[in-house]
Amino acid sequence: MDPHLLRTFVTVAETGSFSAAAERLSFTQSAVSQQIAALETDLGTPLLTRRPVGLTEAGQRLLRHARILLVRLDAARADVTRATAPPGRLALGLTPLAWSAPVAAAVARIRAESARLRTRLLVAGLDRIVTGTATGALDLGLVDGFTAPSDPLRLPEPGDPRALRVAESPAVVAVPAGHPLARRSSVELADLADAYWIDAPEVAPFGRLPVDGLRAGLRYDGAEVSVLTGLVAAGHGLAVLPAPLLAGSTAVAPVPIAVPRLVHRVELLRAPATTAPDDPATRLSVLLTA
Repeated sequence: MDPHLLRTFVTVAETGSFSAAAERLSFTQSAVSQQIAALETDLGTPLLTRRPVGLTEAGQRLLRHARILLVRLDAARADVTRATAPPGRLALGLTPLAWSAPVAAAVARIRAESARLRTRLLVAGLDRIVTGTATGALDLGLVDGFTAPSDPLRLPEPGDPRALRVAESPAVVAVPAGHPLARRSSVELADLADAYWIDAPEVAPFGRLPVDGLRAGLRYDGAEVSVLTGLVAAGHGLAVLPAPLLAGSTAVAPVPIAVPRLVHRVELLRAPATTAPDDPATRLSVLLTA
């Protein structure tokens, strides 16, 4: 199968439209249609319905494989590029809540060891960090989420079976300092079904909380943690956040969560090629997981 055809197929499946896929790929719509037809001819079965655009059963199966295949191809390209590139690069990606003082100190130590180290830091959402690490565009990725104590994070495809625990801290409900809940010793999330929550997909994804029935009153599409806490302080809604983030805050109060038991967990992802012991990414991973 031609990877170019696979990439076009994945784009159509993700956008749900031949015209939207053409715009994203900078193709004409007829070119996208021809590529999908060529892929279907190669496999001998329809992959997409046309009106409306949707995946057939065969298309659903191919999509699962195609995404992983394309990531692996990108990883191979990045690995070859890395082999011919000059040494001294460190590309670190992290989700907003994965940043902490220990992470900053570890990065500073690695940079101090090599004055010529070219360091790049990317703060982005979970999907982008996972994909960037898997393809080798990033040497290391720090990702976070909320899970049961000692449970690993559920990462989107392609994930990383070698993910390592970096830190865990209590998860709390963040409320305005003057909110009635601020006086509670603990809460159950299910009891807050009638409260308004803030959905912040890039910072604290509302949909990944292990509770049904909660409703978002406001959606924040940015990645600034300070904006999210400011929205909570102003009374726009509640949010689940790591307890250390709110330490010392006078505007936002942390309320412990009794049920379900939740922790904020940070994990380290590594690009396939970051294995050499003298590589800056390898040394940084040792510091972060020590």
